[in-house]
Amino acid sequence: MAFSSRRGGGSWVHSLLPTTTAKPTSKQTRSSLKPRRRTTAAFRDFILSNFFTIGLSFSLLLFLFLLFSFGVPRPQQFRAARARYPRARKPVIHKSVNDTILTAAVDITTKELYDKIQFLDVDGGAWKQGWKVTYKGSEWNNEKLKVFVVPHSHNDPGWKLTVEEYYDRQSRHILDTIVETLSKDNRRKFIWEEMSYLERWWRDASDVKKESFINLVRNGQLEIVGGGWVMNDEANSHYFAIIEQITEGNMWLNETVGVIPKNSWSIDPFGYSSTMAYLLRRMGFENMLIQRTHYELKKELAWDKNLEYVWRQSWDADETTDIFVHMMPFYSYDIPHTCGPEPAVCCQFDFARMRGFVYELCPWGEHPVETNQENVKERALKLLDQYRKKSILYRTNTLLIPLGDDFRYISIDEAEAQFRNYQLLFDYINSDPSLNAEANFGTLDDYFRTLREEADRINYSRPGEIGSGQIGGFPSLSGDFFTYADRNQDYWSGYYVSRPFFKAVDRVLEQTLRGAEMMMAFLLGYCQKPQCEKLPTGFSYKLTAARRNLALFQHHDGVTGTAKDHVVEDYGTRMHMALQDLQIFMSKAIEVLLGIRHEKNDHNPAQFEPAQVRSKYNVQPVHRTISLHEGTVQTVVIFNPLEQTRNEVVMVVVERPDVTVLDSNWTCVKSQISPELRHDKNKMFTGKHRVYWKASISALGLQTYYIANGFVGCEKAKPARLRVFTPSNDLSCPAPYTCTKLESDTVEIRNQHQTLTFRVNHGVLQKISHNDGHMYVVDEEIGMYSSTESGAYLFKPNGEADPIIQDAGQIVVSEGHLVQEVHSYPNTAWETSPVSHSTRIYNVENTVQDFVVEKEYHVELLGHDFNDKELIARYKTDIDNRRVFYSDLNGFQMSRRETYDKIPLQGNYYPMPSLSFMQDPNGQRFSVHTRQSLGVASLKNGWLEIMLDRRLVRDDGRGLGQGVMDNRPMNVLFHILVESNISSSANPTPNPSPRSPSLLSHLVGAHLNYPLHVFIAKKPQEISVQPPPRSFSPLAASLPCDLHVVSFKVPQPLKYSQQTVEESRFVIVLQRRHYDSSYCRKGRSQCLNLADEPVNLFDMFKGLAVLNAKPTSLNLLHEDSDILGYDRQFGDGAQEGHILISPMEIQAYKLQLRPHQ
Repeated sequence: MAFSSRRGGGSWVHSLLPTTTAKPTSKQTRSSLKPRRRTTAAFRDFILSNFFTIGLSFSLLLFLFLLFSFGVPRPQQFRAARARYPRARKPVIHKSVNDTILTAAVDITTKELYDKIQFLDVDGGAWKQGWKVTYKGSEWNNEKLKVFVVPHSHNDPGWKLTVEEYYDRQSRHILDTIVETLSKDNRRKFIWEEMSYLERWWRDASDVKKESFINLVRNGQLEIVGGGWVMNDEANSHYFAIIEQITEGNMWLNETVGVIPKNSWSIDPFGYSSTMAYLLRRMGFENMLIQRTHYELKKELAWDKNLEYVWRQSWDADETTDIFVHMMPFYSYDIPHTCGPEPAVCCQFDFARMRGFVYELCPWGEHPVETNQENVKERALKLLDQYRKKSILYRTNTLLIPLGDDFRYISIDEAEAQFRNYQLLFDYINSDPSLNAEANFGTLDDYFRTLREEADRINYSRPGEIGSGQIGGFPSLSGDFFTYADRNQDYWSGYYVSRPFFKAVDRVLEQTLRGAEMMMAFLLGYCQKPQCEKLPTGFSYKLTAARRNLALFQHHDGVTGTAKDHVVEDYGTRMHMALQDLQIFMSKAIEVLLGIRHEKNDHNPAQFEPAQVRSKYNVQPVHRTISLHEGTVQTVVIFNPLEQTRNEVVMVVVERPDVTVLDSNWTCVKSQISPELRHDKNKMFTGKHRVYWKASISALGLQTYYIANGFVGCEKAKPARLRVFTPSNDLSCPAPYTCTKLESDTVEIRNQHQTLTFRVNHGVLQKISHNDGHMYVVDEEIGMYSSTESGAYLFKPNGEADPIIQDAGQIVVSEGHLVQEVHSYPNTAWETSPVSHSTRIYNVENTVQDFVVEKEYHVELLGHDFNDKELIARYKTDIDNRRVFYSDLNGFQMSRRETYDKIPLQGNYYPMPSLSFMQDPNGQRFSVHTRQSLGVASLKNGWLEIMLDRRLVRDDGRGLGQGVMDNRPMNVLFHILVESNISSSANPTPNPSPRSPSLLSHLVGAHLNYPLHVFIAKKPQEISVQPPPRSFSPLAASLPCDLHVVSFKVPQPLKYSQQTVEESRFVIVLQRRHYDSSYCRKGRSQCLNLADEPVNLFDMFKGLAVLNAKPTSLNLLHEDSDILGYDRQFGDGAQEGHILISPMEIQAYKLQLRPHQ
């Protein structure tokens, strides 16, 4: 939202993302630069046809050289017949080996900017966050100023109203207005971004309005920019959900209107991720526009005319990820802050603020007036002065002027006021040649197309500038733009954590949707007969609704936790409904895939249900309790959504402890039983029990197990041993367990790989000792910030966090042969502790689980006692990280972070969607994986702290008008991994190249974020009825450990039955993980192979033939690999089914599938 109504503007903070190499000193040293598209023949023809001119120019230059004693004159502009791709570049070399160090060569890194900027917040006068901008007047003598005024309306799909409320009250009227007013005059232009509103309007619009809309798009008056379902957040959203939401919007748009967007418009997300630039490039986008970056960073870039640049991934040595970016220079995207550097002047040209309209008057005291023949000259020159001053901040003479704000153009009168007045001003400017300016309404595409044409004609490159082969004349940049500050010391790091309950639901919905999509693809792939299609195609409408509800929550006021309470409730209800629908479908799908359900239709209720169920949108899931009588058995089906076979400990809850576990062959499986614990210091035992056993499930497969009562010949689940510490000594021991009292100051739990030591009086993890002799101090601490100025967006603590744990808490230690756990209910200053926590390790040889320390925090920041409090978990390790750490961007890549003293504590907090780690010069690495987005910092050497929840009374002045008080009880789950570098040449000097997780760390994160889906039969059956073995194993073999199936799905389920068998009705999206090979190469995790060799798509599935594989863009709409930046292997290899993916890349393929006869 704009600043008249909403939050500030600004950008990134000090992080440093994976940094990049220093600038090469000559063209010869530039690494792997992209080849120019001009052919050798074209270059030769140019030389021959201009031979005389070239010779004369050379002689003249030599003469001037001698005349001025080596002085070289520098004309303001050098005109030449320049190629679009200006410099010769090295050909792209396809790398497949994961050991490659990935480092880009660029002109600017965000780390270098943060190192340079002093963050003094100097008052710049009229442009408060800049300086007094001046110009000579001769800047446009050779190339006139070309101004594109771009009308727009920012429509939040939920913020202070729900998406449906906004649609009814505002957005539908805005779209009606656009169609009517643009149709009156073909000089008028407009851009629209959010497909969620356009699709909703399309359902209501008449055929005449739809036809008018399409015609406006076709004739270039109306451009769809971005075209995602929403304008997604870039800090908390996972890359899976970002791809989903853009694809959902882009595909609907292409099917309905017949266009594919190529320009991205992202004016309101609170900071920007380089992951977004990568995804857009691989979707065929050519240009991006961004706004909310740190105000000091904007100033620094503007000073050097670097606000337009080519964004390159920090790991991209081959320049295949380059995308052109326009950064807006000022505080906001509203009209006062977009026409030029002086908002008091620009506000006078927001004609919707004239008296008689609903918007507030200009706060600077001078208000807009109607333009007429008497005042047009004075008004036009005043406006042109602002345009010229803004133009000075950029390299070219092509200028972009957005004209809009939140929910603008709501009425015909408002739209006419803007279009009418501006057209008079344009007519005056355009009629006077002496002004050297031309101003018109334009779209984003008009602007970028004209800018690129100018950059082709005029060389704006600077000496020694690396630039890009994509477009000449602009610097290259790598890095991300977190953490954003819009003014003063107001850093927007609070929204990394706000409403963490729903951030967690978001990720559960993501992985559930992914699993359901896979099951639908398998049902249709193995069937392909009309009678088999009834169940999956009958679910198509609900699947589409689930996709769209997930997409909606990616909005920059959804997953961010920055909406009004009733809007959060609306988002939560939509996600809950989607989860329920997906789980019902999966429960039915497993019956078909296992051969249990033969009618294959959707009429009968499912025989299974998820092991974890939610009763409401705003409560934690609870484990369904299995209740068995003597002589009965309950079927448990487990789905593995990952691409490798999984061997891991699984758990279900039972009412009675005397149970046995059997596999699908009715063979005994060793199992463990432990008491179920809860967040209640007076009654820690629930009376129920957790049964653990080691399960093995093939890649993307299903496996059946049975929980039995009274099965003869099998050992019952073995009870864990309990050790208890409680100050009152009155904790009763539940049957059938044996309990002993903890007497010592410390307690240990161990498996074959590691030993964990805890302080008994506080119940916290003290150290981790590996059996190879390495010992790591952890020194876990739980603390609380007091924050009277924080709000939904801002984190502004009053000081440092205070530890909250006191002596004399309660501890239960549970030790079994599979799982060992320390459960702690700490003693705090409050009657009810805001947190309790469990620490678990697993004893399953040669599995990923064996190396993990599982931390589960139960958080209840409820009641007025915790008003204006922000809860953290902190690990005060002995890692000598020098306050440098790494956090992930959208679950896709790591970004280097560094704590700076010159910015406040809140500016040193960063988003942590899934992983953060720190390491010392000797390679000791401490990693924390999470399956929900949170905020992370390293405020002192060796410290890593993660914020868990925040409860805030006050509004923070960014337009929301409320605090964050709707906290929910919730569990936050971390997987901690400590590793030692096995490289013999550990380099103690800081490594500027991007750090990657180890292969083991990648697998830990995948297991955490894509957990096994467990389903339980609704009814028990008699033991005497033993069905045949049931499993489903669709892959011919596990995929390589560094290859991840992002999604496998039917992209258009509603149209599936109408498409022919020969069409590519399925899609698989694959990601090649880059890992740090200085850690154990195969991750100690039974990795059989890596993706260094091509993977054969045609032979991937068992019983399912891949007849055709077409490479496509990540939004599934482009099949020309040239416009996506991939190398030639992307297209060529797929024809034979052999795909080779470079580390870090995500690639999509459309598949034609047919079951084997």
